[in-house]
Amino acid sequence: MGLARTHSVALIGLAGSIVEVEADISNQLPGMRVIGLPDAALAEAAERVRAAAKNSGTALNSHKLTVNLSPAALRKHGSGFDLAIALACLAADNIVKAGSVAAVVHIGELALDGRLRPTPGMLPAVIAAARFGFETVMVPAGNAEEAALVPGIRVVGVASLRDALIWHGAVLQPVDVDVLHATVEEDRADESLDLLDVVGNDEAILALQVAAAGGHHVFMLGPPGAGKTMLAARLPGLLPDLGTAASLEVSSIRSLSGRPVGRSLVSRPPLEAPHHTITAAAMVGGGSGQIRPGAAVRASHGVLFLDEAPEFGAAVLDVLRQPLESGQISIHRANAVAHFPARFQLVLAANPCPCGQYGVGDQECTCPPNARRRYLARLSGPLLDRIDIQLGVTRVTAAEVRLAAAEGRLSTAVARDRVLAARAAAAERLAGTPWTLNSEVQGSWLRGRTTRLAAPVTAMLDRALERGGITMRGYDRILRVAWSIADLTGVAQPGPDEVGQALYLRKGLAS
Repeated sequence: MGLARTHSVALIGLAGSIVEVEADISNQLPGMRVIGLPDAALAEAAERVRAAAKNSGTALNSHKLTVNLSPAALRKHGSGFDLAIALACLAADNIVKAGSVAAVVHIGELALDGRLRPTPGMLPAVIAAARFGFETVMVPAGNAEEAALVPGIRVVGVASLRDALIWHGAVLQPVDVDVLHATVEEDRADESLDLLDVVGNDEAILALQVAAAGGHHVFMLGPPGAGKTMLAARLPGLLPDLGTAASLEVSSIRSLSGRPVGRSLVSRPPLEAPHHTITAAAMVGGGSGQIRPGAAVRASHGVLFLDEAPEFGAAVLDVLRQPLESGQISIHRANAVAHFPARFQLVLAANPCPCGQYGVGDQECTCPPNARRRYLARLSGPLLDRIDIQLGVTRVTAAEVRLAAAEGRLSTAVARDRVLAARAAAAERLAGTPWTLNSEVQGSWLRGRTTRLAAPVTAMLDRALERGGITMRGYDRILRVAWSIADLTGVAQPGPDEVGQALYLRKGLAS
């Protein structure tokens, strides 16, 4: 009777841990038992492995098989351990070389006929294997391109268990099988959406550029048909391409969410626009078994757009308050804590009242004053205090339509170039600090001895703070927006005009 071992990866959030898969054959009644805190899907691996091995021409040993997943105190989830369990069992029976199996990390789910199915979370799993010093990883052929995006590690893509056995030295004849591929979805951010499509709303277009330049959050209030959704959908197009680290992070989140990456890393900022019926767990992530990322996590380094924001549950909106400050979501379970990145730009859109007609020309609003107040009060004060830019959006008039036809309008390409120049100026100014965007800068640094603005420049801001019109958090956020406006317009530092414009963008709903 023999003992063999190999390795696989267990994911907790985006962090991966190496799991040693041990298989032991003992002279007892036939059977197979998987131990080491497996979940239901993993406990069923015994039947999948037994059927796949038989249909691959190498039936499992008829004696008692015990498979241990170590560390035993770490809960394991999913079916991605199937390949490692099968190879450890067959290596214990001397079907393949135990030394060869032990040197490789194996990840993949088995079908009953022995084929390997693509496995979610392949990219962060391979990253974990490389981080722990492994040089070779064997994955389903349908995941090979995704796994190969990780530099410095050898990726072996196999279509079936038989191919894996042959690679490890088993004496078997190759058999052609159909490779199981996962469907690669297109990015939600549509590059065809252009600012040229937007008529009027010049203040909102400028606000979008300021938001893109500094990474600020935006709240738009206006009646139906004013263009709030159109404007929000065009914000990702103004953002620059993702850097290497951000691209790897976004791609890993996408892989963990069950949306394969394909041949290349995601290069454009994502856009997530969940429906207002979403739950708090679906917004930030969670699950009764394996912890999955929510919409806020999938929007990392991109845009999270909440249309009809007052229709979202109060608990759903409030769970966003902490990620807006920290840029991270931590989900606690009894035996694990999963950490996810959540540094996104939040865009909220709302109607002025339940019927949407309040303050619209000759349209009659049927909502009583109390109903209007209750409707907008669903957006809590602490949440709105974290929104840098708050402005009203109005419907386009006939005069604006004629003017837009006569004059040239700003395109997304031109606006993105302005945003890139503004971000470059901010990065140069913030060199040597832990920040790269104005929205990330701490207020104490902005008000520091070497960086604070002159008293005449902030005079109107100081008066608003003294009157209680803004909080200290709002004061700092207005300063951040003022710096973004300065970077966008190409001036060295904000003056009274930039601070006044930032104050208007912050208090535009009340003006």
